[in-house]
Amino acid sequence: MRKALAFSLLTIFLGGCASGPAHRDISGVWINQAAINEAAKGGNLREALLANGPNLEWQIDARHAKANYTNGFEWVEGKLMPENDGVWQVNIYGSVATDLSLNGDELIQAAGESDPQQSFVRSSINLASDAPLGTNFEHALKSAYLGGQWHVVSGKGQGNQVIFFADGRITGLPDANAYALCLAGDCASMSGEYDSLWLEQDESGAAHIFVRNGRQLEIFQALDSAKPDEMPQLYPGKREWLLEKQL
Repeated sequence: MRKALAFSLLTIFLGGCASGPAHRDISGVWINQAAINEAAKGGNLREALLANGPNLEWQIDARHAKANYTNGFEWVEGKLMPENDGVWQVNIYGSVATDLSLNGDELIQAAGESDPQQSFVRSSINLASDAPLGTNFEHALKSAYLGGQWHVVSGKGQGNQVIFFADGRITGLPDANAYALCLAGDCASMSGEYDSLWLEQDESGAAHIFVRNGRQLEIFQALDSAKPDEMPQLYPGKREWLLEKQL
């Protein structure tokens, strides 16, 4: 009888331990889905990123104590410290440490001296394991912001069907077979209040200003108001294309 009782108590004890909070591995790629969702509404791109950023993607390798992030123009490498009371600390050389924690399926970056609290979700995009930092976010953003089919309402190639692919390819837009969205950094400084993108044909291209308003996308020639020895200051010139997204 005593043996049976002891076995029952041991079973309950072990069962209770098994049902307790398990250690969770935060390794993987995490993207700022809130910024992507805001951008997908079809407004100003950089305003959407700034309102929910500034960081866009984390790549974490807990086994090797690495935690790196990008804000669109710089890659920052950090050392991941072991979990303590549900919080991982990322030590970044020359900067204040950053705290990460899990809230359900979200990775939460705690508010810091200059950054607000931000949330990230695991990337569901199937890319190569050695894809550069930020690639997962860019693929997801391009799909949400420019995905689907567009129709050239006016401009060269009027009537064409245009497709912006997540990997940076583009079809249907004359004189362009590749594009890149400006997210931050020098290109953002050069275009100021305007959104900009790079259009390229066989490694020869130029910056353009664009305005997104719901289902309409206007692409303008980029003119420069800076002096020759100054950083370019781009502003919209002649409208080259008006595209409309098909339902």
